[in-house]
Amino acid sequence: MAVSLQTFIQERKVPFFFTLSVLLFCFLILFFTNSFSLNPLVRTYSALRSPSETPSSSGVYSDSVLSHDLDSSSLAANFTWNLCNGSVAVDFVPCLDNFKAIKALESRKHMEHRERHCPSPSPRCLIPLPSGYKVPVPWPKSRDMIWYDNVPHPKLVEYKKDQHWVVKSGDYLNFPGGGTQFKDGVDRYIDFIQKTLSAIKWGKNIRVILDVGCGVASFGGYLLQKNVLAMSFAPKDEHEAQIQFALERGIPATLSVIGTQRLTFPDNVYDLIHCARCRVHWDADGGKPLLELNRILRPGGYFIWSATPVYRDDERDKDVWNAMVLLTKSMCWKVVKKTSDSSGVGLVIYQKPTTTSCYDKRSENDPPICDEKNKRNNSWYVPLTRCISQLPVDSKGNYYAWPSPWPQRLTSKPLSLSVESNAEEKFLEDTKHWSTVVSDVYRVNVGIDWSSIRNVLDMNAGYGGFAAALIDLPLWVMNVVPIDVPDTLSIIFDRGLIGLYHDWCESLNTYPRTYDLLHSSFLFTVLKRRCDVVDTVVEMDRIVRPGGYVLIQESLEVIKELGPMFRSLHWSVSVYEDEFLVGKKGFWRPSAPHSK
Repeated sequence: MAVSLQTFIQERKVPFFFTLSVLLFCFLILFFTNSFSLNPLVRTYSALRSPSETPSSSGVYSDSVLSHDLDSSSLAANFTWNLCNGSVAVDFVPCLDNFKAIKALESRKHMEHRERHCPSPSPRCLIPLPSGYKVPVPWPKSRDMIWYDNVPHPKLVEYKKDQHWVVKSGDYLNFPGGGTQFKDGVDRYIDFIQKTLSAIKWGKNIRVILDVGCGVASFGGYLLQKNVLAMSFAPKDEHEAQIQFALERGIPATLSVIGTQRLTFPDNVYDLIHCARCRVHWDADGGKPLLELNRILRPGGYFIWSATPVYRDDERDKDVWNAMVLLTKSMCWKVVKKTSDSSGVGLVIYQKPTTTSCYDKRSENDPPICDEKNKRNNSWYVPLTRCISQLPVDSKGNYYAWPSPWPQRLTSKPLSLSVESNAEEKFLEDTKHWSTVVSDVYRVNVGIDWSSIRNVLDMNAGYGGFAAALIDLPLWVMNVVPIDVPDTLSIIFDRGLIGLYHDWCESLNTYPRTYDLLHSSFLFTVLKRRCDVVDTVVEMDRIVRPGGYVLIQESLEVIKELGPMFRSLHWSVSVYEDEFLVGKKGFWRPSAPHSK
């Protein structure tokens, strides 16, 4: 039955009608705007989102860009991208593949051609994908097999076929755990070391190690199951893509060489250093290569050398062994074991001194003890020196003790923590802070599929709190301490974690497509004062695998700058709580190559 206006007013339904109208009006405003999210933690900026894009069940748009009061010209982010070209484009490492600089070198005697020679300006071309590239095999399966098309380098397959480094099988490369010195398999070799010296307790007192000239990093890969973090390194050389194999397998590794410059690690941090036929002439140039190992080896730490001079008697090997005897004696390294296994492969285990008493008793001060000019932990583009690094002491002049056994080591007070009155309080607060951020934000609210994450890089790691908070996940973190911030890398190693120094104004020593997640916390706020962050974003695109992520904590002002850059690279971009930018890389690559 129809109701007249007079009857409606008499029955006092006007207030109800007015209220209903206001609610309906509000609903329509919300419905036709893009400024809300179903997730209260998420604010997604979508001014340029196409009509076909829809939000996920969590309310996060899968391909959003920043608007937030930016005009359309700002959002357009006028970047034109081209592919890198040339024979090494797919595996291009800018600071190691600068052939113009390498060609101009006066000498290659000390591996100068394998060291960093960064181009200026940094190239802004994008790395092409190998033909047939696929989402990597997940961990732990990847330790033993990877897609051949992802790292299509057959040279080692043929060159090392009798040593079982790597075997091609159909669409895969298999890693059976063999090696030049692992004739009975790397797992037996690892057990043989521990049986040889019972003081070596893998995953307890021996937690962070360095594997020099690591091959395909099977030694480090098999040690992971014993709670040992091995930093495997080798140069980018004729042993084609060995570090790329390692990282594709999900094993910690970096490109480096012992040449004319220090390794990018602090003094006195590695529990153990390993070399199995690593092809380094330790006594060269007055013993500088071995003195560099002494610098980064923790007092009381071990050096394991497995090479033919240890167990063969031909003239050349005898000469090398005798030179090694003289050098290690002059450095006060003690031989604690020398032996051979059932296959005839031998090794020697040296130990670095824990006090200066042996140094003081030497008949000659040669090599000399490094003076104060050799600033501790100064290793970014610093030439090798022929001196013995000073042993660390605490504020009372006592020599450092060995770190707590793992896993207590992760949360114990680091030996190298500053002696300032509030240093321990700051360290504990940092640990608590990252535990909260990771548990309450990163692992539940930012849309990252952590089951797909294996290789992680923290671009400005601080005390290593981010890595420590992820310790229960099946992943590893490369902790980077930028050269222009307070040096905390020794603290990171004291905690039983690994990392290196780097300048993010330059390219990192790693192959393309080697990390699943890059993390930073207010890095760009500082970095933009020193260099063009567009170059850093291009470098991040080079490093991250398709399907991988960046997780960036920054001010909203910086996020508004970075978002369009990643969006121009066809990354999906979301912003959480106006503070966390999450970008996910796809498989897009530009079609036209860049002309050099």
